[in-house]
Amino acid sequence: MRKIIELQQQLVPDLLDVMKKRYLILHQVMLSDTIGRRTLANTLEMTERVLRAETDFLKDQGLLEIHTAGMRISELGKTMLEQLEPLYKSMFGLSEMEERLRDYFGLTQVIVVPGDSESSVQTKRELGRAGCQVLRQVMKPNDVVAVTGGSTIAQVANQLTTSSVMKHMWFVPARGGLGESLDYQANTLASTMAKRTGGQYRLLHVPDHLGEEAFASLMQEPNIREIVEVIRNARIVVHGIGDAMVMARRRKLDRELVEAIASEGALAEAFGFYFDRSGAVVHKMKTVGLRLEDIVKTEVVIAVAGGKGKGEAIEAVMRFGHNDVLITDEAAAHEIVALLDEKVQIL
Repeated sequence: MRKIIELQQQLVPDLLDVMKKRYLILHQVMLSDTIGRRTLANTLEMTERVLRAETDFLKDQGLLEIHTAGMRISELGKTMLEQLEPLYKSMFGLSEMEERLRDYFGLTQVIVVPGDSESSVQTKRELGRAGCQVLRQVMKPNDVVAVTGGSTIAQVANQLTTSSVMKHMWFVPARGGLGESLDYQANTLASTMAKRTGGQYRLLHVPDHLGEEAFASLMQEPNIREIVEVIRNARIVVHGIGDAMVMARRRKLDRELVEAIASEGALAEAFGFYFDRSGAVVHKMKTVGLRLEDIVKTEVVIAVAGGKGKGEAIEAVMRFGHNDVLITDEAAAHEIVALLDEKVQIL
């Protein structure tokens, strides 16, 4: 594939630029469902005149449908995008990054989607779509899937569909609530996934951060113990990754504790644990739900996280060594690769 692309570049230098432009137009329209020409032009940083010529061509080819409400991708267009995706990734280096990250961190699969989810809602949505694809591939009847909260995992939940009703699947929150927006809490996302797939769900109505006495008291409750046992035996975990300091502030931790976590070198947060640059856990939250030992023995652990500013955090969690799949975006992948190159130069 790479050799063919290099030959094409020599023979028809403009070919790949045109392909990339038309691919991105179709991809953006697909992510947006329906979008107007002016909005699309602004999103792609393209003049309306150039965009009109390209969309007219794509319409003539039967790949776009243009209505009074805006443009939509046709079924033929969706099929073409699926077929072009491996070529697109190979042309623009995404496949190489996927392979390098997979090999370096010993993962079974890495997916890198185009763009930066930190600045693009559409890219974050694409992260969710890729997360759905992976989850559908690994789910089996009678599985228990534990999910964390957050805006990125919400994209997975809101797009998850299956070809058949999965009434024997169970979706559960990985831990208690953060006290953040209800739309992003693990309880909400677990129930959303269940409803969208025809599966079942259990909820965990406890705060995420607990003192010793409250934790001990809650764990004496039979109903709490029962759901916690289900969570801790999940075969699949789907989780996001956060910046350590951002997550500590969202949890409204005491200033002294935040400073202590920072002084220990925490860069990342996942599953309620804080990781330093080497992937070591430097701080654990007393939380009802998944423990570190549960993550270690979980059969499939899927991380979905992106954004240029999360490169260090994602690398730290991947160094922890117990993820199986990483789904990230182009911006974060570039940052992670740059960090790996930096370490190689130091060595």
